[in-house]
Amino acid sequence: MQTLENDSAVVSFPATAADKVPQSNYEPVRYNAMKHGILSRLAVLAHEDAGEFGDLLAALVEEHQPAGATEMHLIEELAAIIWRKRRVLLAEGANINQGLEGLARNAEDVIPAAAPFEFGLSGKGTDLRDLMDRTPKDIAEQQRDTLHDLKATRKASTILRRGGANAYDKALRALLPASREWWEQYVEEEEYQATAEGLEEFISEHLEPLCMGMEKTARHHEAIKAQALGEGLQAHRLGKLSRYETHLDRKFERTLAMLLKLKQLRSGR
Repeated sequence: MQTLENDSAVVSFPATAADKVPQSNYEPVRYNAMKHGILSRLAVLAHEDAGEFGDLLAALVEEHQPAGATEMHLIEELAAIIWRKRRVLLAEGANINQGLEGLARNAEDVIPAAAPFEFGLSGKGTDLRDLMDRTPKDIAEQQRDTLHDLKATRKASTILRRGGANAYDKALRALLPASREWWEQYVEEEEYQATAEGLEEFISEHLEPLCMGMEKTARHHEAIKAQALGEGLQAHRLGKLSRYETHLDRKFERTLAMLLKLKQLRSGR
């Protein structure tokens, strides 16, 4: 069993295959008794899982079978680079999540932008978080419901335009229950008069635009989702992380090349 020193803590990780090789048969393997260097002690921050880093280091030791302090140092450096790349991915995810969280309260900008040539997509009154969480089955059901609601609304509007006896009552009966309840709230608040003219105005100003908007929102769900995710990425904020990741990749390549060259020279001797 080997140990990884991390400040005052000592992290254990499983013995490698090389640990089990008798020294008389494999003289160069002497890292069993080595204490890991400063890279291993400083690579893991206080809030990070030292055990995960120990597993990573043990896997690299198992793979490369270092002989001597120099090779062990290079392996520790490889582990530290991989560990730092892990942080880059965490930072990238945090940036994206922060961007998406901000967009969740801004549906009135996101939804119209998803289908710029489509009229009636205002995003007003839409909870983008709820929309993003819907399954294809949910969206299909919403499309059926909104088309049914829109059909009933247009039927009521046609009845009112034709006029005649009891047009108001007939139009009310044509509306779906939820639409009638909404209308009654407007009447109670004296926003409209309970007349055919008032109902027709309510339908044209509120009910029909809402139904059309909901239907179009459901129909363009995939485009809206893509728009929200795309804006949430905020690629301009990820540029520095991308450059840092490229730097780590190059450093990994150089360190690995150096390690392999040392092993090649040693095997040549």
